[in-house]
Amino acid sequence: MILLIDSGNSRLKWAVFQDGKLENSHILNNQELTIDKLIDTWGNLPIPKQLALACVSSTALLNLVQSVATRLWPCTTIIQVKSKSHAFGVHNAYLQPDKLGVDRWLTLIAAHHYYQKAACIIDCGTAITIDFIDANGNHQGGMISPGLTLMKKSLATSTDLLVFNDSSYGIGPANFTEAAIYNGTLSAATGLIEHVLSKQNPSLAVIVTGGDACLIAEQLPFKVIIDLNLVLHGLAVVASKSA
Repeated sequence: MILLIDSGNSRLKWAVFQDGKLENSHILNNQELTIDKLIDTWGNLPIPKQLALACVSSTALLNLVQSVATRLWPCTTIIQVKSKSHAFGVHNAYLQPDKLGVDRWLTLIAAHHYYQKAACIIDCGTAITIDFIDANGNHQGGMISPGLTLMKKSLATSTDLLVFNDSSYGIGPANFTEAAIYNGTLSAATGLIEHVLSKQNPSLAVIVTGGDACLIAEQLPFKVIIDLNLVLHGLAVVASKSA
């Protein structure tokens, strides 16, 4: 059994990988993470043969996760995945390959391995990232924009009269501020994606992942593939070939 851990900017996500498939995926918000919480949460898991970890969160959270894993499973091999110039059939387009976020690198690996076609990968998390990969595994570069929550928080911290609100509202022009912000930020995100894809080949597979994937996908006027575990699928590819 391999334990896969995706330590993101906002959430910690993990799943068991065995017999060629993901099982029992779980999520904790980063604000909830403590040593005791993780020990309590992971304490009943079978001892993993290997642990594969991808981290774009803080060094403090990385150290916390590693310390708990070492305490619970001292004999388990821990692999921290890093972005590379070329691996697992994928060629990284970045001039400095290690500067590509490892979460983006893993979505490229997963898309190439599982979908095997030219694709646009949209990760709707703390940031919205858009990456392109051709059918031969060549990364074509990408884009980064603030995610929905980050846009709302930016308005709240940069203005005196607007406050952060994470509620959901009806779609369309609004007659009160909270709904106006909800619709404005959602439209900004979907408008970016529509604009970018309007300049691409319409035969591209569009793969959407991340915490806001379902919400954003509902507003897009074209067919998409929703794969909420895309980073974990990429980790599974790396871990299974490294075992």
